[in-house]
Amino acid sequence: MDQEQVTAAGAAASGALTVQQTEEVRVRVRLMIEITARAGTYRKGLIAAAELLSPEEAAIISDLERHGLQVPQLRDLLRGGHVLVDDPQLYENWRFTEVSHLRISSHHRDIDKARYPDIGMRGQVVREKLHGRTARGTWVQLEKTPAAFGKRKLPSPTDIRHLADYIIYRITRSNVGPWGLSRLTERRPMYLSPDLAMPTSLAPPVAESLTTALRRIEEDDDTTAVSLDLAARFPPPGRPDPTEELGLALPGRAGRGLFGNSEVWVTETPSRIASDILSQRFEHPPVEAWWAGETHHE
Repeated sequence: MDQEQVTAAGAAASGALTVQQTEEVRVRVRLMIEITARAGTYRKGLIAAAELLSPEEAAIISDLERHGLQVPQLRDLLRGGHVLVDDPQLYENWRFTEVSHLRISSHHRDIDKARYPDIGMRGQVVREKLHGRTARGTWVQLEKTPAAFGKRKLPSPTDIRHLADYIIYRITRSNVGPWGLSRLTERRPMYLSPDLAMPTSLAPPVAESLTTALRRIEEDDDTTAVSLDLAARFPPPGRPDPTEELGLALPGRAGRGLFGNSEVWVTETPSRIASDILSQRFEHPPVEAWWAGETHHE
């Protein structure tokens, strides 16, 4: 994908997508699922389900990837890991008119459920997606079995299976997701894009020491890439206070990227020439011939 395609894929739920952009997002997410399926054990049918990925499912996973979801974390998401994102707009973006429905859950009881009800959605990959609001953003979790019971409604066979999943959770202390179990529960969630911005002032001695250290690091970095003479001819532009750059967020996708900390397999067609060379058998002369000087180089 080129940069424009990646941008379109990353903006899955931020606005209406064209048919071409929607298909690009679906293909990208399907590839992500196929990659993560090579590491770890999943319930059967994940690859087949990915082929039937809906645009809404692709939009959710693509949005999470845009907020820093990596391949190892995608594995936990598919297994039911509880995910927090400090982005309240995702709560609205994931309320799809045709496929979303109101849900009842026990997650994040500190939120006013009358104002921010929990939202469910069913799909081939997510099975039952459940998301809601947090105090600072949005949470999402995938479930193996949807729960449909509520007021004035008798339990169904699906509710009984959901109850069985809850018993497994109580025994294993792991969420029961559509494709496995995850230890990332609400008490120990996966946290994407945490809002850690908190301006604070430093004491003058600390600020002076930090400024000195930053200038020394900058000077050392400047002389490692080129020769000392060349570095002296092109000094870096002076700044009054390098500490002002600390805490500034990088625009766009910053960080370790999609494949951070992941085991990535590379499959490619072997070279016929290299294969022929490696398959040749070479006869080495006996050791006595080396000592006798009977060998020669051609």
